[in-house]
Amino acid sequence: MAVKKGLGKGLGNLIPEGEKGTASKPKVVEKIVEKEVIVKEPAEVVLKINEVEPNREQPRRNFDEDALLELSESIKQYGIIQPIIVKKRKDYYEIVAGERRWRAAKMAGIKEVPVVIKDFSDREIMEVALIENLQREDLNPIEEALAYQRLIKEYDLKQDEVAERVSKSRVTITNSMRLLKLDERVQKMVIDAMISSGHARALLGVEDGDKQFTLAMKIFDEKLSVRETEKLVKSLNKPQAPKPVKLPEYDFIYRDAEEKLKASVGTKVVIKNKDNNKGKIEIEYYSKDDFERIVEMLSAR
Repeated sequence: MAVKKGLGKGLGNLIPEGEKGTASKPKVVEKIVEKEVIVKEPAEVVLKINEVEPNREQPRRNFDEDALLELSESIKQYGIIQPIIVKKRKDYYEIVAGERRWRAAKMAGIKEVPVVIKDFSDREIMEVALIENLQREDLNPIEEALAYQRLIKEYDLKQDEVAERVSKSRVTITNSMRLLKLDERVQKMVIDAMISSGHARALLGVEDGDKQFTLAMKIFDEKLSVRETEKLVKSLNKPQAPKPVKLPEYDFIYRDAEEKLKASVGTKVVIKNKDNNKGKIEIEYYSKDDFERIVEMLSAR
């Protein structure tokens, strides 16, 4: 009966016997270990639009509805040409760049969107979103200032580092963040494009919030230029020269009487006269004895 050779029959079945029944020199058997290969997600994939959500910390807060509608019509015709940049979160994909395209796609009724998945840190997400909006000039001055402030406060960056990351000068970053010192009502007017950032910077010369708001409304109502606003603020901050006091006619007579009374009672005397020849005489005293002395002096006369 033929003997079947194969795996699972013992090591001897794998090693042929020699002529005298002794085992020949064993062969080297290499063990092949299968390597687990992790296939990364492709550079660009298509996701259901409901799997994608906006970045809750997106610097941009205001979106022009008319512009979105225009973009949605373009997407209906040509699709989304540039993919949306996203980061994988626990149960959804967070938009890093391209929220405007995503919103317009939803308006257009698109069910799927092309995306590029990136493994950015939270700080990198903030930087990319800020840079994208700055390049497109999509941020209003207050949104821009808040984004710079967040990079500095939450990620411990210096103004120089922020300036380098967004390709702006340090002075630009400083001037932008100064707008956050304005009264909140004035900041809202900047957001709503009622006044420009140039007007807003001029208003920083006024410390009082109520005065800032009053001037901002004047700028809007009267359509003042930035230069006119600067002049207005400068004039408000200029010390007002005291108005000259108009002395009543023949005032010198009363001043002469003051001097005589001072010499007589020995204390300060002030005569406050009016144009109708009425007024009052004020005599100071500096102690109880002084008071009694003056009273006695006046009573004796």
